[in-house]
Amino acid sequence: MDRDNGWRALFSAELTQGFVFSPVVFSLGILLYFQAPVEPQIWQGALAFSCAVLFGLALGRAGYSLRPVFWALALFAAGFSAAAWRSTSIAAPVLDWRYYGPVEGRVVGLDRSGSGALRVTLDQIALGRRAPDETPEKVRISLFGDDAQLRPKAGARVMTTAHLSPPSGPAEPHGFDFQRYAWFEQLGGLGYSRLPLLLAAPPERNHTFFAWRLAISERVQSHLSGQTGAFAAALMTGDRSGLSQETLNDLRHSNLAHLLAISGLHMGLLAGFVFAALRVLFALTPPLATGQSAKKIAALGGLIAAAGYLGLSGGSVATERAFVMAAVALGAVMLERRAISLRAVALAALIILLRKPEAVTGPGFQMSFAATTALVITFNLISARRMGGGPGHPLVRIISGTVISSAVAGLATLPIAAAHFNIIAHYGLAANLISVPLMGVLIIPLGVIAVCLLPFNMEGIPLYFMGFGLDWILSVAHEVAHWPSAITTVPAPPGWAFFMLCSGFLLLGLMASKLRFLCVAPICVGAIAWATVERPDVLIADTGNLVGVLLEKGRALNKAKGAGFVAGVWLENDGDASDQWRAAQRWGEGVNATSVSERTIYAASGKRGLAAFKGCSVNDIAIFSEAFEGSAPCEIFDITRLKQTGSVALTFKPNGALEITTARAVAGRRYWNDKALRKTRWGHQ
Repeated sequence: MDRDNGWRALFSAELTQGFVFSPVVFSLGILLYFQAPVEPQIWQGALAFSCAVLFGLALGRAGYSLRPVFWALALFAAGFSAAAWRSTSIAAPVLDWRYYGPVEGRVVGLDRSGSGALRVTLDQIALGRRAPDETPEKVRISLFGDDAQLRPKAGARVMTTAHLSPPSGPAEPHGFDFQRYAWFEQLGGLGYSRLPLLLAAPPERNHTFFAWRLAISERVQSHLSGQTGAFAAALMTGDRSGLSQETLNDLRHSNLAHLLAISGLHMGLLAGFVFAALRVLFALTPPLATGQSAKKIAALGGLIAAAGYLGLSGGSVATERAFVMAAVALGAVMLERRAISLRAVALAALIILLRKPEAVTGPGFQMSFAATTALVITFNLISARRMGGGPGHPLVRIISGTVISSAVAGLATLPIAAAHFNIIAHYGLAANLISVPLMGVLIIPLGVIAVCLLPFNMEGIPLYFMGFGLDWILSVAHEVAHWPSAITTVPAPPGWAFFMLCSGFLLLGLMASKLRFLCVAPICVGAIAWATVERPDVLIADTGNLVGVLLEKGRALNKAKGAGFVAGVWLENDGDASDQWRAAQRWGEGVNATSVSERTIYAASGKRGLAAFKGCSVNDIAIFSEAFEGSAPCEIFDITRLKQTGSVALTFKPNGALEITTARAVAGRRYWNDKALRKTRWGHQ
């Protein structure tokens, strides 16, 4: 009997955490939608929504023991229906063939590609003679040529001649699905242009946040030159288009790239600085010097500043999460309630997932909430242990808080960053300890002052002093990134192993009873699966132009240049720090063939490569970027087959069997990768 009471006490303790677990269960419903092999029918999404409503209504009449079950079922069904609705509601045409010709549109986004080229995102598109109902909602064009660095004005209508293609599928099966990402961004075409952008119409007189962002960015960079100005613009407005690849790599390899993501650190410092400044100002005003009204008005001012920062920065997932957290904290101050708790984190997660269910699969959402959850849990534990003790010396609290927050956030996001970006920065804690304090003490306060002085053209002085802090951070990033063994590359984990690892850590932190220690099991299973992961023996790009064969010394590529993005993804997922040129040196002396596991892999690019093919044996594999019309005893992957399968992964089994995994089989038949399905549902490509 005592044992039964003990179990009941444990489960009762977990039930008190019901709201904290809400975004977890909601996310499971979203993940079920994305894992479906075939796009759910509209009636299935409607059925899930109806079930969510019915289970929600049943909560009022259910007994105590059934309420958690109905609550979980309602959230699970709601997550599935939210993802289905979102996927359908943002449907837009996608290019179904390569296009070359005139492109006209309105500038709604600027950033840089992985190669450093300036990219412009356009909406209100016009493409030659293409019908409006078959024209993408948005396209993104990388600019090359002599005039490529000339930044167009926000909202301007521009035209050029460009090469456009449909969004490409995963570089390898189980890899990042860019087609799905592009679908939710409504990017129906991507390409490049070597011609300058011509102004078709000036920006309309509507002061959008994007226009303000670029205007402030230009003003900032007019006072701070080079990468210092680009870094300042990225911090203040979210405009990263001025940052070079070298600077970005230094920040990533020193674990300081989170400073570019306008998130909790920036939002908290901004709202805190405005709140504190208003409190000081009110303290100097006798009518407001006493009472709770001054504190509440200051909190409202901090909330307004945070909302403006959210709009100005572009509203990424991390920024939205930070704003919701800041809004909850400041709202709690106004209502005289507890400001920071796991319930606030859960509320922020639910708000974001309701707006953008697809965010749950992205590193931004995962890293942002992992760091925030870990920090809230850690500082709540520290506060509980200090209960009744003195506040301590302010300097000691600042230093210890910086050390603890940097260490906790770094450890919480480490497995997620390693899984998505395949690197571990070893000296990130040291870099953060000597960089992050400057953000709160110098950079953010001066940035706020500079923005306030912009209307009076007096922003130069605070920006000048702000530049010293930014130069320090950039120098630290460069120095730490070039220390010996600054980073370690790791292979990509299996999807199920990463899910178990993240779920185990999440439940370990959220659960309130000793049952949390059961979560050690999935953590161990996920970690072991990741540590022992086996990469495919052969990878084939969906164009047939690039082939990668795994040898003892690493993956060998058949080409030293071309298809650089795909090559980079393969090597990163292998945990290989080599570049494409070095990987191509492993291919061997044969121009079109290499050998592995007593098999010959033929990789023939173009018509000449196809013409040079002299035949193969039954165990061999031949890959062609052209259509192969003959017959051969070996396994053939030509462009005709690859158009149906997408990228391919081949694994040689110990018994000699060949396991074939295709990107299309893994991704399934979904809106973002099946034009026939889109044609059936909406009548457009």
